[in-house]
Amino acid sequence: MSSNNAMHRSHNGWKTFKRIVAFKRKYLSIPYFVFLILFVIIPILIILVYAFTKTTDAGNLVFSFDSLVEFFSSTTKLNVLVVSLFIGIINTILCLLIGYPIAYLLADKKVNKNYVMVMLFVMPMWINFVLRTGATRDVLYMMGIKGGEHPYAATLIGLVYNYLPFTILPLYTTMIKLDKSQIEAAKDLGCNPAQTFAHSILPQSVPGIVSAAEMVFMPTMSSYVISDTLSEGKLTLFGNSIANSFNNSLWNDGSFMAFVMLALIFLTMFITNRFHKDETIEKGRLW
Repeated sequence: MSSNNAMHRSHNGWKTFKRIVAFKRKYLSIPYFVFLILFVIIPILIILVYAFTKTTDAGNLVFSFDSLVEFFSSTTKLNVLVVSLFIGIINTILCLLIGYPIAYLLADKKVNKNYVMVMLFVMPMWINFVLRTGATRDVLYMMGIKGGEHPYAATLIGLVYNYLPFTILPLYTTMIKLDKSQIEAAKDLGCNPAQTFAHSILPQSVPGIVSAAEMVFMPTMSSYVISDTLSEGKLTLFGNSIANSFNNSLWNDGSFMAFVMLALIFLTMFITNRFHKDETIEKGRLW
């Protein structure tokens, strides 16, 4: 009887201990929620307030769609948006075309047996962003590619250089997890290298491609230091327009353009999340 009581007390003590640990774990999330509220939610709310208001002569904010009407009626701003989308797509494609084979070779243990090779491609991210951009401009000058004469070429080279590591890293982390048995099975079934790549390697690396595209496309559109420095002010991206609006105290116009940028980000996330869900369903059907 006493042994049963001891076991019962021990069981109750263990349950109490687990409740205390779980209760304390909840407190560990408090700093994250404080950070989220202060530096994410509140700034987004401020952007929304300024995006759909205007400042009266008395200095008060009143609800208004003036910024929306002004944005969609401005040929200059719409042209900047289209150019930014074009530059973002081109930069993403170039980074994937260059980064994919590099990541594949780095993930192949027959070619690369040392993680140091991977770090050589990631190391540029450790250097200050502005310093990298200035150094790129000087190198391009030495090569005869001046931003004032070739703004698109100079800007794209700088964008590819700066965002290539963000392409290689997610692709590399995906490719080191490739199912080698599927690749070997494809080869054993008589597939040539092109067929093996198309039917086995490429489908398995799609999550890395999607992640890399996410990390390159939207930051490219919102970038303004690279285009401003390398094009010598001849190429204006969407990030430049937002920065110029805020620098000129056009808070409402700048906030609405920032809202458009947020909408594009959420749209991109929605599309990629749907893509991931479809990919999971297809894998489930496969197995």
